[in-house]
Amino acid sequence: MKAKKSLGQNFLVDNNILEKIANITPIENKIILEVGPGTGNLTSLILKKKPKKFFAIEKDNELSKSLNKKFKNDIVIINDDILKIDETKIFDGKMTVFGNLPYNISTEILSKWIINLKNNFWFENLILMFQKEVADRIIAEYNTSNYGRLSILSNWKLTIKKICDIKPESFSPRPSIDSTLLFFSPKVNFVKIKNPYNLEKITRIFFNQRRKMLKKPFNQVFNGNNKILDKYKINLNLRPQNLKNNTYYELTREYENLKS
Repeated sequence: MKAKKSLGQNFLVDNNILEKIANITPIENKIILEVGPGTGNLTSLILKKKPKKFFAIEKDNELSKSLNKKFKNDIVIINDDILKIDETKIFDGKMTVFGNLPYNISTEILSKWIINLKNNFWFENLILMFQKEVADRIIAEYNTSNYGRLSILSNWKLTIKKICDIKPESFSPRPSIDSTLLFFSPKVNFVKIKNPYNLEKITRIFFNQRRKMLKKPFNQVFNGNNKILDKYKINLNLRPQNLKNNTYYELTREYENLKS
């Protein structure tokens, strides 16, 4: 099956990596969701672990037909666009999610999942592949050049662990860049924000000019509110990357309180 560049397809073919992914977390008797199964290389290994139920979302019509033919009644193929699907409607219970995400929409998929999360998580874990550059931004710590809006949003409700980097030769066709496998698990305790889009708004304003000092974006949002400055001990001479992600969650709550 030929990969389609328009869909960002790069099929993982390295058996060692495939085995590593399939063994990251217990699968037996679990509900599995695989995003972008492609030719079914990982699918086959997951099925050997005897999951309770297996769903797969594949946008490519030809691949969907091939997967249906190959796995028959062992998996439920959903031939649709992951960005248009409400994952909570697939199964009434927590799923373990595997995904070799298309590079061109990987951040959009992750952002969608985080923003749409309610108090009850619809997944147990996420095991996702990203372009290494994107993964570096997701797991970046504050005070580093990769730290920014994606780091803050990703770490809000999720604990993230890097599993490994993966070289281009592990794929067919070979991408021009390295990839990284990340493991996400839900946090028990996180800062409660009424509307996640407010977190997006706050981080967009603060990181709009990430090399500039905090004074301008802070005044734009809070009109120089000294009580907030003192409460969170914010130095307006610092830059956006110097504030911990937890500070941005608290600032979003302050913003929501002021607007309510």
